[in-house]
Amino acid sequence: MAHSLAILGGAQVSDRQWPRWPQPGPRALKSLEDVLHSGRWTISCAYQGRPSYEEQFADAFAEYCGTEFCVPTSTGSASLSIALEACGVGAFDEVVVPGLSWVASASAVLGINAIPVLVDVDPATYCVDPDAVAAAITERTRAITVVHAYSSIADLTALTEIARRHGLPLIEDCAHAHGARYRGQAVGSIGAAGAFSMQGTKLLTAGEGGAVVTNDPEVADRADHLRSDGRRRSRAPLNVGDMELLETGHMMGSNACLSEFHAAVLLDQLDLIDGQNMRRRESAAYLDQRLARFGCVGQVTTEGTTERTYYRYATRLPKEILEIVPVATVIDALTAELGFPVLSAYRPLNDNPLHRPDTRRRFAANPEYLAQVNPKRFDLPVTKDIHESVVTFGHEVLLAPIEAMEEIALAFEKVTAHIGEIAP
Repeated sequence: MAHSLAILGGAQVSDRQWPRWPQPGPRALKSLEDVLHSGRWTISCAYQGRPSYEEQFADAFAEYCGTEFCVPTSTGSASLSIALEACGVGAFDEVVVPGLSWVASASAVLGINAIPVLVDVDPATYCVDPDAVAAAITERTRAITVVHAYSSIADLTALTEIARRHGLPLIEDCAHAHGARYRGQAVGSIGAAGAFSMQGTKLLTAGEGGAVVTNDPEVADRADHLRSDGRRRSRAPLNVGDMELLETGHMMGSNACLSEFHAAVLLDQLDLIDGQNMRRRESAAYLDQRLARFGCVGQVTTEGTTERTYYRYATRLPKEILEIVPVATVIDALTAELGFPVLSAYRPLNDNPLHRPDTRRRFAANPEYLAQVNPKRFDLPVTKDIHESVVTFGHEVLLAPIEAMEEIALAFEKVTAHIGEIAP
């Protein structure tokens, strides 16, 4: 018997070449060559008579985010740990963490010997539920982290009020949200600090990299020390051959500096991101409308979002489909039809193989601490439901021509219409 679905040998809906990511801009090669011959490949090398690419990027990204300060870092995970510690979080402190996120949201907290307290998310936005945050706060809570997940901005009005009421810093994890704005303000500029990732899949990327943004000079100063072995950038005039990083003795740190190569690429990417984000929004709006015809419900963003960005496009499958097959089966069928990877939403952090503190001896040194960081002690029913009902794909797909979005819609239509062919 002939089958319709590609996963069973039928013809694919699409055989197009989908956009690849990352995509270099026009000045990337020239800037990288300039770094190569500059005599300075990182901020910890001697000053060469001109502003470093890192300093140029820090200034440009602070302006982009509307903040007074930007401290570049080597990774997004480092930016989150540094932001937390710069805001006063330390050993045995509790930090509220959304249960739906990449594992780094929890491991960054563990990295400063604090305790991630996992809370559930809103079923429509997939961002942390303010009521769950409020219920999780104890006398040991020292910070609230919020992830602007996939294409949504969290309810920053409610969350900043909770943070203010309890005297806690709100740390915005903006790894998915470069360029997003809430009530006219860039994400990252609203809390005590914003942490960004520039890892290879991100909207603004140099393969790796990160940044902490803030309007608080003390938080910025501590972040500067924490990411450069207890040093900070000099504010005095420099001569060629001088070291730009000063050994102040103010605060011990570690090495999490951004290289000049990464900073040069990020400056190039920063020129492109607004135009790319606009194209992604147009494609996502088309898909939301088309997929709704088949019962899919796209991820929504919080009221007050004034500029939305798309790290991954996400949509919830209709219940009648999931009563026939699990989400993993639909994902495999869609991937076969389209030729690019379709994935589920993040696995909940209370049941994620990447979030297992018991596999690290550093955490086992204190049995009480190990029990407190055991993720299985938390219940995340909404996050679990999202993982079992939502499909996602990468933002680069949204950069394809608008007619390609119709191919995606046709693939959803085909798979849902023939779902019985792959039923167990």
